[in-house]
Amino acid sequence: MNRQDLIIKIAEEAGVTKKAANLALNAMIDGITLALEKGDKVSLVGFGTFKVNHRNARTGVNPQTKEKIQIAARNVPVFKAGKKLKDAVK
Repeated sequence: MNRQDLIIKIAEEAGVTKKAANLALNAMIDGITLALEKGDKVSLVGFGTFKVNHRNARTGVNPQTKEKIQIAARNVPVFKAGKKLKDAVK
């Protein structure tokens, strides 16, 4: 399922136009993104939790040259599926 398929599904289930479904999807994505930018976590009970994890700096190896390289520390977004989602996928 891609973004357009999801918009069509939202429109059908909610009984709204595709344009309204697109706006709702964009608002949800923007809301989650803004919360993660601030370092907050977003928890959707039954579906899952979005949060930011910190990865420390580390030494890696370039596979082509076998040369050691430094990989900088950074923050990465993480999603952990909730119980309902895990059970649905089984």
